[in-house]
Amino acid sequence: MKLALMLILAVIPMTAQTPEQLEAHGAKVTAVDYQGKSAVRVDALADRANGASFAIVKGIRFHNGVIEAEVAGKPVATAGAGARGFIGIAFRLKDDRYEYIYLRPTNGRADDQVRRNHSTQYGAHPDFDFARLRKESPEKYESYVDLEPGVWARYRIVVDGVKARLFVHGAQQPCLIVNDLKLGDIEGGVALWVGPGTEGYFANLKITPQLN
Repeated sequence: MKLALMLILAVIPMTAQTPEQLEAHGAKVTAVDYQGKSAVRVDALADRANGASFAIVKGIRFHNGVIEAEVAGKPVATAGAGARGFIGIAFRLKDDRYEYIYLRPTNGRADDQVRRNHSTQYGAHPDFDFARLRKESPEKYESYVDLEPGVWARYRIVVDGVKARLFVHGAQQPCLIVNDLKLGDIEGGVALWVGPGTEGYFANLKITPQLN
């Protein structure tokens, strides 16, 4: 019976498209229509620290496989100058620890090459945030991809063991490669993730586990 269930999960994508399918942590989740798509809006609560705002997909345990979604992030009207519209996916979440890969939409077309180089980001909460990774391993966990604030982007990550690959806009090649996921080869939950000062939208989420 257990093997049969694993086979089913391996071939049938799991989806979450409504607030009822999500458990909010440090965030407000609402159902919306945004730019022609049925979506969920995730807003980071103003009093929460970086990394503390996400919405967990109920009933999911993820190890290896593919996570896909359409995402659109932009700074809220009251956000400070440092807001970038941070938006992405957290995976292998357990308690307050998780891996995550996110986008900085306002950096994608910035008139500054350094900012453009910081359009995508990998991190592991709570010990490996962007500041530590940028200081200890410059350029290794960030990269460029064309983005616009508040505009839908196709987002796909492929996770296998301690490796992850980020593909954006349906590209055949990854724009970010991570070969040493900091939490190791574990399993855990999946969550829709937003950073401080962000108004985030998620549509067409699909989680396809790999049969191990």
